[in-house]
Amino acid sequence: MQDWWQQTFPAGRQTLKIRDLGGRSVAIAYGEAGVGAPLLLLHGVGSWSYSWRHNIWPLSQQRRVICLDAKGYGFSEAMPPPETAGHQVEELRQMIQAISDEPVALAAESLGALTALAVAQAHPGLIERLIVINVPIFPKQLPSWGMRTLSQIPLPLIEWLDDWRVLQPFSPAVEWLTRLVRQEVVLDPASITDEEIYWLTYPYLHRRGALTQFASDLQQAAEQIQRCLAQQPNLISQIQQDLPQIDCPTLVLWADQDQWFPPADGQLLAQRLPNAQFQLIPNCGHVASSGNPAALNAAILAFLQAEV
Repeated sequence: MQDWWQQTFPAGRQTLKIRDLGGRSVAIAYGEAGVGAPLLLLHGVGSWSYSWRHNIWPLSQQRRVICLDAKGYGFSEAMPPPETAGHQVEELRQMIQAISDEPVALAAESLGALTALAVAQAHPGLIERLIVINVPIFPKQLPSWGMRTLSQIPLPLIEWLDDWRVLQPFSPAVEWLTRLVRQEVVLDPASITDEEIYWLTYPYLHRRGALTQFASDLQQAAEQIQRCLAQQPNLISQIQQDLPQIDCPTLVLWADQDQWFPPADGQLLAQRLPNAQFQLIPNCGHVASSGNPAALNAAILAFLQAEV
């Protein structure tokens, strides 16, 4: 298939450098389109910038749109374990500062949105407006059986599979499993295309370290959820407690048919934010960026254009 980055962005795939919490230099992949005030798009766990494929062009008619691949996902460089819980927050801070010399609008989905909330709390000067979509802000468990299964596999085994590219000969099975899990996050399973399965699985089949990063982050997320439910110190409870500190204009968007996190979570989140509004995305599963992109794009643009 053709290079998705080259097809999508005028300058194709670009890179910036950050340092993770281990002090390691990491190359982060990104693409940008359009001109004007910056709008950063951040994907959820297990995905990459491709998840915004239906949003980039419409949003770039009004803004300078920048899609970022989180460390270890998509085409960004992966680092070997061990990993530090909450590493995504510091990494996103550095990405924002590297990509823009002014506050940005930030739209983020799922786990990316949880990271965005934490950055807005810790570094309020970096974010002009915030759009969070289907956030795991009040989780009870990892939402997918696939995630729960992967989180229970010993990480050294995942590293071995990754290092030796063991999954490549079994790409049809990997694509079949991905399609099965994908059915949980879309409203109409018939809408899943071979092209999107190809690109969603590409990093895990062809880029070293991607599977290890995904498994490591899932293990950390599962541990943080367990600690949250047990009322032990954890990052999720801290983000929940600090929600009133986020005073930038915030749009909480939620898919009306989200099977992973109920819309009631989004309503409660909006109530806890001092300057937020809540909006449902109709006829849409968990992955709203591709589930109902027309409604999502319209909601984001209306919010960005509205006077504070």
